[in-house]
Amino acid sequence: MTKVDHDVIVVGGGIGGLGTALALAQSGVRVQLLERAAEFSEVGAGLQVGPNAVRALDRLGVLDEIYATAVFPQRGVITDALTGKDLTTLDLGEAFTERFGYPYIVLHRSDVLTPLLNACRAHPDIALENNRTVAEVTDEGSRMRVRCEDGLELSAKLVVGADGLNSKVRRLISVDEPVFSGYVAFRGAAPIDLSTAAAHQRDDVRLWIGPNVHLMQYPVRSGTMYNQVAVFRTLRKATGREGWGNSDELLERFSPMCEEVRSTVAAHTEAKAYPNFDKEPLSTFVAGRAVLIGDAAHPMLQYLGQGACQALEDGLTLAATLGGQVDDISGLAHYDALRVPKTTRCQRSARPWGESWHADDPTFRAYRDRYLRMRAPNDYSELAWLYDDALEGLLGPVNRELETLP
Repeated sequence: MTKVDHDVIVVGGGIGGLGTALALAQSGVRVQLLERAAEFSEVGAGLQVGPNAVRALDRLGVLDEIYATAVFPQRGVITDALTGKDLTTLDLGEAFTERFGYPYIVLHRSDVLTPLLNACRAHPDIALENNRTVAEVTDEGSRMRVRCEDGLELSAKLVVGADGLNSKVRRLISVDEPVFSGYVAFRGAAPIDLSTAAAHQRDDVRLWIGPNVHLMQYPVRSGTMYNQVAVFRTLRKATGREGWGNSDELLERFSPMCEEVRSTVAAHTEAKAYPNFDKEPLSTFVAGRAVLIGDAAHPMLQYLGQGACQALEDGLTLAATLGGQVDDISGLAHYDALRVPKTTRCQRSARPWGESWHADDPTFRAYRDRYLRMRAPNDYSELAWLYDDALEGLLGPVNRELETLP
C-alpha cells in the first residue's frame, strides 16, 4: 500500500478533532483528519457551552454561525426534584457576560460541529477523510505510523488523538479501561411544544436534583426544541439484576420525585440511553510525536458541562504551543504543562459534584440545600477557574463588545 507523509494526522472528527484541525491549520500546519464514520456527526443532543468555549469558538472564527442557532439563557436554576422547590439561581445574563467576556449558551451538538466542519472543509490545508478506522498507531522515532483497518498506512510528523473514550492513540500512553460511574443517561431533544416543561421555565437551564437521580433541561435550536437528560444510578446493575439501565429502571428510579419530574421522565423513555464512563487522569498527554486531546486525553463525567469545552481549549493550546512547527515538537511539553493540571481538576471535580446532586443521605442533603439557598445569583467566584481566559498569555485577549451579542 502506498505510504503518504503528512505534517499532522488528527484521528477523530468530533468537535474536538475538528476544532484542533482548524486551529493547527490556522497556525500554518497541514492537517489530515481521519474519521471512522461515513459522515461527520455528533452523538447526543444538547450541549452546554460555557464562556471559555464560546471564547475558543470566537478564536476559531466560527462564532457568528454558532450564535445563529444558539439559545442565550438568562438563568441557571437548581430545583429539588422531590419537592419541586427552587434551591438556587445563577444569573447568566448581562452580569455573567460582563464578568467572563462571553455568554453562556446552549445549543444542539450538531450546531457546534457543523460550523467547525464547514470551516475545515473551506481551509486549503485541511484534508478530511471518512470511513477511516484507525487500528494501530506506532512510534517510529522521527515519524508516527498510522495503520487503518482497511490496510491503508500513513505516516506523519505528529499524530493527534481525538478519538474519544476508547482511543487507539491513548494506548501509546496507557492501556487503562473506562470506569463506569454507576449512572445511565437518557438523552434526547424534541419540539418544544411537545415538552412537558412549564412555559415559564423554557428559557432557563434547569437542573432537578434528587436521591440517585437528576434531570437537566434547556432549549436548543433557537428555542424551537427542548433538550432533556434524565440520569439515574442503576441499582439493578449493582445488585446483579438483569435489565439494568433500561426505561423500566428509569421510571422506577424517578418514581419518588415530584409530579412535574415524573411526568417529564415518563414522556422521555424513548430517548437513547448512555451509560456514563470516565477514566482516571493521566500524568501526561504526550508520547513521542503523539498527543491527546478531548476525551482521548481526559474523559470526564458531564456534571461540569466541560467535555467539549475542554477539547476546544486543548486544540487552541496545542496550536499555540507548537507555533506552526511540527519538525521541532518541543512545544508539546508546554502543552502538557498547561492542559494536564486544568483538565485533571475538571475530571476530579466532576465526580464529587455529581455525587452531591445525587446524595440520598438526608443530613447531607439538608446541609447542601442550605448552602445552595445562601449563595447569591451573581456569585461567580467558584466558576472563575473554569471560565476565565486560559489562553490570554498565549494568544492575547479576545472579547466581543457586549452590544454585538444577539
